[in-house]
Amino acid sequence: MKIAVASGKGGTGKTTVSVNLARVFPGDVTLADCDVEEPNAHLFLKTSGHSEKVIGLPVPEVNESLCDGCGKCAKTCQFSAIVTFGTTPLVFPEMCHGCGGCTLVCPTKAISEQNRRIGVLETSRVENITLVTGKLDIGVALAPPLIRAVKNTLPVDAPAILDAPPGTSCPVIAAIRDSDFVLLVTEPTPFGLHDLSLAVDMVRELNLPFGVIINRVGSGDDRVHDFCKKESIPILMEIPDDRQIAENYSRGILMVDALPRYREFFENLLEKVEIGRAHV
Repeated sequence: MKIAVASGKGGTGKTTVSVNLARVFPGDVTLADCDVEEPNAHLFLKTSGHSEKVIGLPVPEVNESLCDGCGKCAKTCQFSAIVTFGTTPLVFPEMCHGCGGCTLVCPTKAISEQNRRIGVLETSRVENITLVTGKLDIGVALAPPLIRAVKNTLPVDAPAILDAPPGTSCPVIAAIRDSDFVLLVTEPTPFGLHDLSLAVDMVRELNLPFGVIINRVGSGDDRVHDFCKKESIPILMEIPDDRQIAENYSRGILMVDALPRYREFFENLLEKVEIGRAHV
């Protein structure tokens, strides 16, 4: 089972839910930090046995002596990473998604591929949790290829929790696609509701089963509850606006460790996810 934890905006408590859920998981589980632009799950898990792997992306390199300027490569590229004006193509490596299409269509075999580093994968472990973290290099704009590299490390039939990037753009879709269940974390504020509605549209478009977690209940109003009721969306867990949670969070301490009463919250959440999947 692969559970993705997502949110329409940053700061709702998505990573908080991910790490605490992994902590109470009954057995071995992989926690994949797919928020590769700003990963922070490692701040809450005192892992050891770190290993690192450099991740690259194949980008085109043109041999001018073989190129006849036909322009087929530029017509194939959907991202304008390679352009031509009847002359040798001009390559923009920063825009290349590494699909290899230009190499395949080149009739003169003038295009080869060179590996361009985009980031690293870090793997470590603590107790029952294997933490896989993607870290995008500074200045690199392409998160989806690194997110896919993170997901490719996940065991096929083993449980995993995916901490997705915030928002509803391409990196989020790359992270949650093919998940068995999506947890959408929100907060009871006007901004929280606005971005939750966008996230709901996204998971429905992807045809993924999902439920909502409301964090910091008591700090806002009931509009998120009303929205979920109107849209027939299950609210799977509510986390109160508890100062003790915030204090321990600021010290990098999980709420299920510091405040044992919340352990049952997350254990019940796992059961509800199983039930939700069974009714799909």
